[in-house]
Amino acid sequence: MTKGVIATPHHTASEVGAQVLSDGGNAIDAAIAADAVLCVVYPHMTSVGGDLMAIVWAAGESSPVGLIGAGRSGELATIDAVRERGHEQMPARGALSITVPGTVEAWGRLLERFGTMGLGAVLDPAAGLAQDGYLISKDLAEHLKRAAELLLKERHAYSLYPPMDQGMLLRNPDLASTLRNIARNGINGFYRGAIAEAIAAAIKRRDGFVTRQDLATHRSQWVDPIVFPYRDVVVYELPPPTVGLVAASFALRLEAGQEFRSARDASYALRDRYISDPDFAVAPVESFLDPGATARGGVDVTPRTGDTIYLCAADEHGNVVSLIQSVAYDFGSGIVAEGTGMLLQNRGAYFKLDPGHVNKLKPRKRTMHTLIPAMAAREGRPWAAFGTMGGERQPQLQVQVLRNLVNEQMDPAEAVARPRMAILVDSETLAVEADYPGAAAMARADSRVKLMPSHYHAMGHAHAIVIDGPGQWRAGADPRSDGSVEYSS
Repeated sequence: MTKGVIATPHHTASEVGAQVLSDGGNAIDAAIAADAVLCVVYPHMTSVGGDLMAIVWAAGESSPVGLIGAGRSGELATIDAVRERGHEQMPARGALSITVPGTVEAWGRLLERFGTMGLGAVLDPAAGLAQDGYLISKDLAEHLKRAAELLLKERHAYSLYPPMDQGMLLRNPDLASTLRNIARNGINGFYRGAIAEAIAAAIKRRDGFVTRQDLATHRSQWVDPIVFPYRDVVVYELPPPTVGLVAASFALRLEAGQEFRSARDASYALRDRYISDPDFAVAPVESFLDPGATARGGVDVTPRTGDTIYLCAADEHGNVVSLIQSVAYDFGSGIVAEGTGMLLQNRGAYFKLDPGHVNKLKPRKRTMHTLIPAMAAREGRPWAAFGTMGGERQPQLQVQVLRNLVNEQMDPAEAVARPRMAILVDSETLAVEADYPGAAAMARADSRVKLMPSHYHAMGHAHAIVIDGPGQWRAGADPRSDGSVEYSS
C-alpha cells in the first residue's frame, strides 16, 4: 500500500486514484488511472481523443520535468485547404478542427518514465465503468442538453450522448473496448493499429486533414518548465505551445501592482503576439517575465468555450504530479470515430487563417494551447501542485489560486473554493462571482462588471495539494465540480 493523496473534479475518479495508491501504485499511476476514469464519466470535459500536459516532480529529484502531450495538425492542413472548403475562419467544430490525439502517448510516456504499473492495471477501472455504466452527474446532464444540437449532427455522437437526466445510467461499450485495446496493445496499438485506422477513416470520411501517417508519427515532448520567483516560492509553468508564460506574466503584473484588467490585457496581448508551436516560432521568455513589457495589437476576442479536467496527486515516496487534460471545447469536435466510442478533440479551432499570425495553420503544427498545470517549490522542495480548467481563462483563474495559497496563506480547500473573477473573451466584461468580496460595489461602479452566481462553473474547477513534509499533505477539490480529495493511508 502507498500512502498518498489525489484531488480530481469527479469523486469516482478520485476514489479510483486512491484505490490505485492503496494497491501499491504511486502518484503517477494514480493520476493516469483517475484521468482515464474522467475520460469516461466527464465526456463533455475530456476524452481519450484529447491532449494532456503534465508536470512531474519525481521522488529524489531537485526539480520537476514537464510533458507536452499536444497533438499536431494533419499533414493535409493548410490555410488554402480550409478556405477551399468555404471557411473564412478556422472552423470551431467538425472534422477540420481535429488534431492528433496526444493523451494516450502521454499516458505511455509518463508510465514508462515514472510509473510502477502497466497500462492494463491503470486503465482497467475506466474500462469497467465504460462497460457497466455510470450515473450521470448534474454537470454532465446540463452539458448534454446544451450540446444536443451539436451532437445531433453526428449519428454516432448523439447515440452515445443524447440528452439525459442526472442520475441516469450511461454506458459506452465501444469506449471500454478502446481502453482495453490500449491496455493490451499499448501506445503503438493506438497510433498504428486498428484504433488509428478507425480514427483516420472517420476523419477522411468527413474530408478532414489528419491521416494514418500523422497518427503513426506522433510523439510527446519532455520539456524543462518555465521557472520564476514569486514571493517566497518558485513557480513552475509549461513553456509554449502552452500559455504557461501568460500565467507567469499575469502573476508578476498583479504582484507589481497592476490592475486586474490591465494585467490581463497586457499578458494576453503578448500571448497573441508570440505563443504558438516553438518548432515554428520562438517566444521571448524575458518579455513575459517583465511586468513592463508590451506587445503590438490587442487581445484576440474569438468566442471560444473551454472544457478541461485538472487533477493532482502526491505520494509518500515524494512523487508529485500536476496533470491537465482536455477535449478542447465541450464534447470536442462533436465527432466520434466509429467503433471507438471516443470523441475527437477540436484543438485545431485555435489556429488562425491569417498568414501573418504567429499561430497560423500549417501542416503538422501544434496550436497555441490553453492547458497549463502548475507547481511551486519552497527551499528547493516541492511545496504545491495546482491548476484549473477554464479554457482561455485558465491563466486568470490559476493565478488567483496561486495568490490565495501564497499571498493569503490559505488552506488548499479554501484557496480553490474562494470566489473568483475573470475577464471574459470579449475583453470587456469582468465576470465576478456574487460572493466575491466587494462584488456588489464593483458592479455598481462599473457597467462592465457582471455578477455571476457563487460557485459558477465557468470560473473553473481548481484543485490543489500543499506538501507540508514527507507524507504530510493538505488538499482541496473545487466545490464548483463534482470532485473530491481522497487519501490512501
